[in-house]
Amino acid sequence: MMLKDSVLMAVSEFILLVCVLVSVAFLTLMERKVLGYVHFRKGPNKLGVLGLLQPFSDAIKLFTKEQTYPAVSNLGLYMVAPMVNLFLALLLWLVLPFMTVSLSFNLSFLFFLSVSSLGVYSIMLAGWSSNSNYALLGSLRSVAQTISYEVSMVLILLSFLFLVESYCIEDFMKFQENVWFFFLLIPLSIMWLVSSLAETNRSPFDFAEGESELVSGFNVEYSSGGFAMIFMAEYSNILLMSMVSSVLFLGASLMSVSFFLKVVIMSFVWVWARATLPRYRYDKLMYLAWKSYLPVSLNFLIFYFGLSLLKVLLLVEGMAG
Repeated sequence: MMLKDSVLMAVSEFILLVCVLVSVAFLTLMERKVLGYVHFRKGPNKLGVLGLLQPFSDAIKLFTKEQTYPAVSNLGLYMVAPMVNLFLALLLWLVLPFMTVSLSFNLSFLFFLSVSSLGVYSIMLAGWSSNSNYALLGSLRSVAQTISYEVSMVLILLSFLFLVESYCIEDFMKFQENVWFFFLLIPLSIMWLVSSLAETNRSPFDFAEGESELVSGFNVEYSSGGFAMIFMAEYSNILLMSMVSSVLFLGASLMSVSFFLKVVIMSFVWVWARATLPRYRYDKLMYLAWKSYLPVSLNFLIFYFGLSLLKVLLLVEGMAG
């Protein structure tokens, strides 16, 4: 029986990862279409019906291009960094508790925080091993930005965790059957969204890929498959953060179609932000993290910790009475 369960689990996770990669392909198409219509043009519309085959054409083009290697790069790390980046991005998806023989464990959010913090190392290695000043500057910016926003992000998440008193994603779904957390914690929900944008290095916080000053940031020396893997990891993380945001404060239920609709809407918010907002200034980005979000999220955390303590005291009094 254990063998059958293990095989079923492996198959279900494999299907999940294939679906994630296909979703990444169509997310790139959606982004190009939305950006096109914002600029009053069509976007990709030649390949297939309404350009639906464009992502697959792009994938074939990227993976069949000639791979170039910088002559003075640290070749081993240079090759491994994009693979580790994509591996960690896909590994994060195992927290999604499908109602099958899947990895549905009680410490889902702890796993999410642990693995997402490892993604910094692959970006740092990609920039450093390229042995290019532009790539190194891009990776240093990205690491500083990600670490800064992880601090406030964890504190925001802790406020939600104190209310639910569980690390399990399924418990978040049960707690929001009647009312979404978004209506109870509007400031924290918006702060989480902004932190997620910064965490995924997306506009208006895309300093790791500041085209105007760093050419293309930490991935400037990558081409062909290496660039494609970094690209796929980034869009996989966007989809994952959309999913986590839906679970956290939009009352997700994996048994309904509305959950997937919410994930699509959240992904659209990422693209919408890129289409409409100019790039933030780097010093203001850091001030936002350390001088605004950190103290505000700490205050909210103390407030919700007090609420959870009050609940415990009321329960104890009720049992004593």
